[in-house]
Amino acid sequence: MSQNIVIQSEDEQRLKAELEKRHDAEAERMKRLLNTPDLSRTPGSPIYEIVRKVIEIPDFNGFDIIQVPEIVPADISFDLFDFPADHPARSRSDTYYADDKNILRTHTTVMWYYYLQNEDVKKRMANGEPVGCFCFGKVYRKDEIDRKHMNIFHQIDGWYLAPKDKRLLGAEDLENALRAIAREVFGPEANIKIFEDTFPYTDPSRQMEIEKDGSWLEVLGSGVVKGSVLEKFGVDSSKWNGWAFGPGIERLAMAALDVPDMRLFWSKDPRVVSQLKLGNKYKEVSKYPPVVRDISFVVTQNFIANDYFEMVREVGGAMIEHVELLDKYENTEKFGAGKLSYTYRITYRHLERTLTNEEVNKVHADLEARTEADFGASIRRD
Repeated sequence: MSQNIVIQSEDEQRLKAELEKRHDAEAERMKRLLNTPDLSRTPGSPIYEIVRKVIEIPDFNGFDIIQVPEIVPADISFDLFDFPADHPARSRSDTYYADDKNILRTHTTVMWYYYLQNEDVKKRMANGEPVGCFCFGKVYRKDEIDRKHMNIFHQIDGWYLAPKDKRLLGAEDLENALRAIAREVFGPEANIKIFEDTFPYTDPSRQMEIEKDGSWLEVLGSGVVKGSVLEKFGVDSSKWNGWAFGPGIERLAMAALDVPDMRLFWSKDPRVVSQLKLGNKYKEVSKYPPVVRDISFVVTQNFIANDYFEMVREVGGAMIEHVELLDKYENTEKFGAGKLSYTYRITYRHLERTLTNEEVNKVHADLEARTEADFGASIRRD
């Protein structure tokens, strides 16, 4: 009998209360992200629809569902999953730190830790019973800005553990699970391929791609759980084995619906919303024209691009479609020692209306001011 498990975290509540008292830019961003609706639990959203389809696949019958905190300890997120000490995900330029030891979760795979703490799960495993589980919801990563990346998106993680004396789980079992997902999300005629990949906590690892318009798109990462990782979770790897997968749900939805921009999943425009159903192919709703502006500035060498993208998102909001680095160079004679010049091209385009030059100019001026104030930059106008 599967069960729904909801993890209550006093630490998360404490950290959220502490965030509420803060008003620095990073805290305001984290509060805004945490308060954003979870589309995987919003009926009518294709993100929700994909979750339902995946968890109801017969291959996963009996899997539990677990809901885990959105603010989690960094060591649980990284150390237990064999992330190297120098992995970029550990840095503040890639991950939101609520304090020195706790982060906004970067993957729903963190559910492994919480799932194995559940007393009923412990009893089942002590009795030699296989266990399987799903976890889905929002995850948070600082990232570049374009039509396929946002600093908030949704993941669905699934994993399955079985005693080796009852079932040896390998790449073939995993690939069968991936094909079941592909059939359900993309249809039985979808052209997919599965090939080797590398992830910190699985070996062997697999990536699944789907063919769209003559190109292959990555849609799902997965693998056989490393014995070393199982041991860190207190599971005897000489007796247990398992597989796991954890795709970004937007990636699945964009491929299934031909959606060109992740921001569309948050749209309230009825012309957009009515199309976002599995089985449909999205048709552009009167493409609004882009407005392009460049920004050039000189900063010190400790400038971090992802931090800059965070500020651009904050200032431009739904108007920002893409930020592209055009130029980066050093000229000691011109700018001084330890200084670099950056030029970014910013594409402004709203999904639901035409932008005027006046409002873009205002936002761009605000962006220049914040670039100077937040990063100690000098705007170049030459």
